[in-house]
Amino acid sequence: MNSSARYFCDHAWVGGASAEADVLISTEGDRIAAVGLGADRPADAVHLRGLTLPGFANAHSHAFHRALRGRTQAGRGTFWTWREEMYRVADALTPENYYQLARATYAEMALAGVTAVGEFHYVHHRPGGAPYADANAMGRALMAAAADAGVRITLIDACYLESAPGRPVEGAQVRFADKSAEAWAQRLGELAGAASVLGARLGAAVHSVRAVPPKSAEVVAALSEAHGLPLHFHLSEQVGENEMAQAAYGLSPTELLRTAGALGPGSTAVHATHLSAHDEVLLAGSGTGTCMCPTTEQDLGDGVGPARRLALAGSPICLGSDSHALLDPFMEMRSLEYDERLISGARGHWAAHELLAAATSSGHAAIGWPEAGHLSVGAIADLVTIDLSSPGLAARADDHLLELAALSACAADVAFVVSSGRLVVAEGHHVLVDDLATVLRSSISAVTMP
Repeated sequence: MNSSARYFCDHAWVGGASAEADVLISTEGDRIAAVGLGADRPADAVHLRGLTLPGFANAHSHAFHRALRGRTQAGRGTFWTWREEMYRVADALTPENYYQLARATYAEMALAGVTAVGEFHYVHHRPGGAPYADANAMGRALMAAAADAGVRITLIDACYLESAPGRPVEGAQVRFADKSAEAWAQRLGELAGAASVLGARLGAAVHSVRAVPPKSAEVVAALSEAHGLPLHFHLSEQVGENEMAQAAYGLSPTELLRTAGALGPGSTAVHATHLSAHDEVLLAGSGTGTCMCPTTEQDLGDGVGPARRLALAGSPICLGSDSHALLDPFMEMRSLEYDERLISGARGHWAAHELLAAATSSGHAAIGWPEAGHLSVGAIADLVTIDLSSPGLAARADDHLLELAALSACAADVAFVVSSGRLVVAEGHHVLVDDLATVLRSSISAVTMP
């Protein structure tokens, strides 16, 4: 990590509805020490040609799902048939091969401008369900993988107890489940030391109301509140989940989580696709955030959630890549807008700076890094520079740069990434993981059957 550095940005987004020209950013260690506008370029400054943004936060990731790309796009099916292929990969994971796959996946994120990831982690135990000698061997592997890929991580450890309301776990799910919410809490407590050493942070998760009964969800919510941990949960991704909750408890998933004390400003609902009007009021009225994962929701045929209505009613919106059908924060931003256009028949639901905030500051806040995601003094030194010289981004000079970034750029346009003051991507190449495509192929092959 550089003790100090200076970066001269041709253009940078430092907040507001437009980019600034000639911005000089000075860093000390992992923090931004100064931001100067309209600056001259010093001879010793690194010249960042293009548009520089804060680092992106991928607020919802399942790293091992990266092995499914391509395989699950073949043929027809539904979320439920896709899940069976996911379970087969989950059952092949070990701490060693999961480290390799996650390191490669996080490195691919970094190439796309991601500087922090919220890893929603639920593969905890050995095949068959017995704990590893180190009960958190899998979680430690993920934290080490992120550190070695140059990406900060919040390990959002998920409580998972049932396959459906009142039904025990079965098959690959036995790897996900602790004996009780109290046993889950004890295991999570044992992770704190490792997280500190690896520069990671912890979060808590109710996997879903399918997998965690209401009384156990209360335990998870109480622990997250007591320790100030971000609390995440999959919510109403499928109509079938809503039907299960109504049949078992007579309440919607949102109502169940409200009863368990899981809603509030420190919480984030992931997907929130199939909500009633009452559910929307409960979420937004409590200040609960919403993490949309548009490329996964498209890939799985989940549907389009009411993101804009939730945002207008008070729910902060962030973005995640979830199953990694694609790792491209720009596509997640663009899809948030374009999905709304398709269902409404109108354009312009999100301003470009709102989309960028969802991918940066809102995402970092949702995973417990509120001091990141903005280019300001004291913020974590994350810088992502988009090369504006490509044919795809050619436009009138200096015209509508934020719109170009949010609605026309792609991951391949990222040229330069600094994460926590550390150079991670230079000239479009990951400096910590050499020959990433080969590493990805090898790590995917290790966890998939021919």
